[in-house]
Amino acid sequence: MIGELSHVTLLVDDLDEALAYYTDVLGFHERDDVDMGEMGRWLTVSPGAQELPQFSLMEPETDEQRERVGAQVPGYVAFVLGTDDCRAEYDRLREAGVEFHGEPEDNPWGVEARFEDRYGNVFDLVEPHEMDEEAMAAMMDEAAAN
Repeated sequence: MIGELSHVTLLVDDLDEALAYYTDVLGFHERDDVDMGEMGRWLTVSPGAQELPQFSLMEPETDEQRERVGAQVPGYVAFVLGTDDCRAEYDRLREAGVEFHGEPEDNPWGVEARFEDRYGNVFDLVEPHEMDEEAMAAMMDEAAAN
């Protein structure tokens, strides 16, 4: 039985720049940084104190992979990060130079703000709360009417 998600590959242009960005700017923790000789470098980070899942930062090796840097999931949010205070984290990250798509918004599932990493990957930052079923139904009705 599959029990957990342990790693997600994230293509980046430069491992050292990516490590600095994800640790110094976003506040992730470096988990592994291993020189594997001809096999390359195994570099992982993860948010907060959680051990898993980890982002495996990888440099592209082919033209097709290079085209996917920052566009691994084109047109969609690639990753959702949880926080206990979306507005405070929004302020901290903006101060650090992170580019957001707008200010935090209240939604039926919590407070949410969307940003891009330095490569163009889109992340949602969510402060979850109990689902407001009434607000969700109204949101769905409005979407259906448009």
